[in-house]
Amino acid sequence: MSATSESATAETRYSRDHEWIRREGGTMTVGITDHAQSALGDLVFVELPEVGRELEAGETCAVVESVKAASDVYAPLSGTVSAANDAVVQEPALVNRAAETEAWFFRLSGADPEAFAELMDRAAYDAFLATL
Repeated sequence: MSATSESATAETRYSRDHEWIRREGGTMTVGITDHAQSALGDLVFVELPEVGRELEAGETCAVVESVKAASDVYAPLSGTVSAANDAVVQEPALVNRAAETEAWFFRLSGADPEAFAELMDRAAYDAFLATL
């Protein structure tokens, strides 16, 4: 999703671990980037954190598996899991088709807006990808 297609109230940031996090009002929605899903290949399994779980920034909180690899997903910010997207658990291939839109993984409440601002914006993430 490009910055021009996001609503005025939504803002997306990126981690060096290839998670995206989108601020939508008071909620933060988290998923893996298109780059991450592309590197993994066809996903066959997704495990998400339980609603109510307290996460610390950098903590392993989810797992994705493809036909060629398994990978941990890390919490980009500290907060409480307020929702999990069962659609990606039921149909992991959804992540391959819509990694940065409808295939979000979980939502966080209580995340620090200042810590959010310190994550990479799209231009910085693209520049980071160019170094890999």
